[in-house]
Amino acid sequence: MTKSPVTLGIILFGVTMLIFFIVYYFFSGITYFETSLKVNAFVLPVLYALTAFWSVKSYWNHHRMSFKDAFKRAFVPMFTGGFLSVISIFSFLNFVDTDAKKLLNYQYVERQRAELDSEYSKAKKMLKAQEDIDDLDKKYKERVQSFAPERIKGKDMLTASHFSGYFAAILIFYLVLSLFFGAFFRTRTSQQ
Repeated sequence: MTKSPVTLGIILFGVTMLIFFIVYYFFSGITYFETSLKVNAFVLPVLYALTAFWSVKSYWNHHRMSFKDAFKRAFVPMFTGGFLSVISIFSFLNFVDTDAKKLLNYQYVERQRAELDSEYSKAKKMLKAQEDIDDLDKKYKERVQSFAPERIKGKDMLTASHFSGYFAAILIFYLVLSLFFGAFFRTRTSQQ
């Protein structure tokens, strides 16, 4: 039996929020940003891809599909689940637990600072000419100033505009995956 793409999207939303709250409750400490980043990079894309595949494949087993049908059955669950998740996570971090938002922002800035220091150390070891080292030092000092407390005080990576940008990037993933499934399943017939 095949479920409608919207129903699958709502189920996907529920699973996404379950994962979000597991990370929130069990990892909201020193590694909260790092863990969130890894889950968003490795766990959620696989979950969304498998859901899209299941949506298309379960329908394909019993029906002929055009490109449009396959594309829709892949895209709609991912879009529904992703859109509802982004709105819910944005609302939670901006209105329910603003301390978690502050922690994520702080850990983001600290990670950027650590990456800058690491890149600087590696680059300095590789350079031999004094003028290159001086140029690197100058650029490093300019970049370090962007981490001054007065400059990072108002930085917020979890605003509505940032979430819109994140969702736009996620939509590209949904689009590419849906195009792939649409092209792959479009001319297939069921093997009954």
